[in-house]
Amino acid sequence: MRNTMNDEGWMMNDMGAVMEEPHEAASGYQRLEIWQLARQLAIDIHRMTLDELPRFEMHEVGSQVRRSAKSVRANIVEGYGKRRYKLEFLRHLTYALGSAQETLDHLDTLHETGSLASAHKHEELKARTQLLIAKLTTFMRGVELHHRS
Repeated sequence: MRNTMNDEGWMMNDMGAVMEEPHEAASGYQRLEIWQLARQLAIDIHRMTLDELPRFEMHEVGSQVRRSAKSVRANIVEGYGKRRYKLEFLRHLTYALGSAQETLDHLDTLHETGSLASAHKHEELKARTQLLIAKLTTFMRGVELHHRS
């Protein structure tokens, strides 16, 4: 039997069953593209709130967008840790998707209210969040179709 990696990054055998990667490190989630995107987005949003928002936003929408962005990566990690159980994995990926959509709304709110004055920064972070949402949705579809509990 031959193992191959599918488009979502899962090791699959010829029968379509998900296989665990040999000698998987404890930090295997770091190899997931969705986690890498979520990580960098959370860092950049955190920095944006500190560097570009008015001081009063630090404890208002600035705080909320930081928390929602960090929640995306945290839920990907927690789901990965429970990936043995398909429904638990999908539950946490769904939470991550919801947090990514929340992040998108917070970015729009910051821009619409004038707190995030840079249209370029807003569009860049918005585009990256939309890309993450699309990739997360594709990854979830792969788990739904190919994961074997």
